[in-house]
Amino acid sequence: MIRKLLRPPRSPRRRLVAGLALLVVLSAGAGAWLLLRDDSPAAAASTTATVATQTLQQTVSASGTVAAARTDALGFDASGTVTHVYVEPGDAVRKGQRLAAIDDDVLQAELSAARSALSAARTARSEHVSDGASDEQLAADDAAVLAAESSLAQAEDAAGGAVLRATAKGTVTDVGIAVGDTVGGSSSPSGGGASDGSSADSATITVVSSGRFVVDATVASDDVSKLKKGLQATVTVSGVSEPVYGTVTEVGLVAEADANGAAVFPVTVTVTDRRDDLFGGTSADLSIVVSSRPDVLTVDSRAIRTDGEQTYVEKVTDAATGAATRTDVELGETSGLVTEVVSGLAAGDVVVVPGFTGPTGGGGGNGGGVDQRMREFPGGGVPPAGGVPPAGFGGAQ
Repeated sequence: MIRKLLRPPRSPRRRLVAGLALLVVLSAGAGAWLLLRDDSPAAAASTTATVATQTLQQTVSASGTVAAARTDALGFDASGTVTHVYVEPGDAVRKGQRLAAIDDDVLQAELSAARSALSAARTARSEHVSDGASDEQLAADDAAVLAAESSLAQAEDAAGGAVLRATAKGTVTDVGIAVGDTVGGSSSPSGGGASDGSSADSATITVVSSGRFVVDATVASDDVSKLKKGLQATVTVSGVSEPVYGTVTEVGLVAEADANGAAVFPVTVTVTDRRDDLFGGTSADLSIVVSSRPDVLTVDSRAIRTDGEQTYVEKVTDAATGAATRTDVELGETSGLVTEVVSGLAAGDVVVVPGFTGPTGGGGGNGGGVDQRMREFPGGGVPPAGGVPPAGFGGAQ
């Protein structure tokens, strides 16, 4: 009788060893494929640019802060007690509008006395002339009249100073005077009211101009020599989409230190037009035009290449096929993304702008290229059986 031999079932341990062996074979195949795959850089398609004439500008950059073009801290020249304050912060005022007033009883009395003194001096002189007085007496009378006239002018100014008026159209930003304060000349307010009388500067009403602004900026020490009054500037103001233009009105000669300790020079640019969308304290960047040349032949700077000391471009000779030939050029100034062409090209010429070329990674690169290639395998990162990719995949043959 023939006995049928039965093979005992494989143990789980043997199955595990077989699975690990298969995994090692697959991993080795995948690694070999990744290392041998073509690692040539990925290049973007080239484009073209046309040589043309344009205005070539050289600029200096600066940064600063928007401020009102005019700020007036107005106070009383005459002495007295404040009886009225007609404005408060935020009020819009016109030139000549009254802001505050002081008690003018004493000032009016002094004005009346000055008028009487002048009248008396003139009367005395007239009488002396009629009486045939000596030349010395008439000279003294003339001096007395002049003194009386001067006193009257001062009294009139003082009486007029009893009312504080705005010197320009603008907006009230601070009121440091209150009813009941005693003011006079450079003295600070005292007495009751909102003012604390802590300093002479507090005895004022501050008015800033409306619609007129400047930019207080700084420029690097290397650029200050290029600046002068009258240069045009383009201002980019934070939060403002409309273009802002201005003119350099002041260039400082004394250096100051910026936040990093570097030497910078102050520059003031006055905004050209009235603006209702600007506010004091807003940050701004300036581009100041230091030179401008019209009708300059320019080429896209990205098209320029070098071979040793020679500069050249690839000029398109056949638009249909894209054929191009090397053309040596002489260049001048660079402004932004364009460069001046001195010789070698003409307006209308078309040049090649090379596309960007970058590495794709691979065996000699970083792990990013390997990760990308693993994602290219069909089946979510697992290479085909035997570790060999399909024909034509990833450059394999």
